[in-house]
Amino acid sequence: MTLTHLDRLEAESIHIFREVVAEAENPVFLYSVGKDSSVMLHLAVKAFWPAPPPFPFLHVASGWDFRALLDHRDAMVAKHGLKLIVAQNREPGAVNPFDTGATLYANTMLTEPLKAALDAHGFDVAFGGARRDEEKARAKERVFSFRRPGHVWEPKAQRPELWNLYNGRKARGETIRVFPLSNWTELDIWHYIRREEIPLVPLYRAAPRPTVERDGMILVVDDDRMRFREGEVVTERWVRFRTLGCWPLSGAVESRAVELADVVQEMLLSTASEREGRAVDHDGAASMERKKREGYF
Repeated sequence: MTLTHLDRLEAESIHIFREVVAEAENPVFLYSVGKDSSVMLHLAVKAFWPAPPPFPFLHVASGWDFRALLDHRDAMVAKHGLKLIVAQNREPGAVNPFDTGATLYANTMLTEPLKAALDAHGFDVAFGGARRDEEKARAKERVFSFRRPGHVWEPKAQRPELWNLYNGRKARGETIRVFPLSNWTELDIWHYIRREEIPLVPLYRAAPRPTVERDGMILVVDDDRMRFREGEVVTERWVRFRTLGCWPLSGAVESRAVELADVVQEMLLSTASEREGRAVDHDGAASMERKKREGYF
């Protein structure tokens, strides 16, 4: 039997899931509900079938999540019988996606709730859906990414992973972020979604949506909390998303790709990074690495 490229990636990811469950004391799945998270969920279900995945799912909700994303999350939890934990900063103060700088916003609404939830539940290993092709800081990550006490990431202090051998032994106070999709590309993700018919948040497919153009990004007006600038007018455009974050900070792309085959074709022709649509990544060249060092996803 000859394995295809996708078969090999799938087998590697399933091996990683099983390796962690065999070694970890209290693992958790960081469920962002995006396309990578959806592929990870599909792989986790395959890895332990017919039993459900033997770990809870943690969603860090900012309060500015797309409604369609929350609906999809709840549908997947019900379909697969998942144990869901929702972490959220319930007292954000004046922090919001319109007035607050990207670094402070990400730290207050995403990083701190994540770290608090990991500590409160005593999770020692957290699965994440990051891929090395997404961004240069993520390219430095090992599959098993060790975090010092306080969830601090030191990229120069990571362990070698020769021949896909993973050392899961932790020092006191250490935790691990594990990335089963490290070796996948965005195009691999879309080919696999199409092959396996994986359910996705509808926002990944093009449709006419209410939008405004701001700072070079197309924002979809997802609810009535949108704060318009002078002169901005809501315009209906055919758009879809390559990546999903908080809706006032996620840029859509103009597209007519309704079917997955059309999405794959767009990916084949695209020369832009999918992270260009994330405003939280636009606050400096070392933005992602700095956030990761502080405990970001």
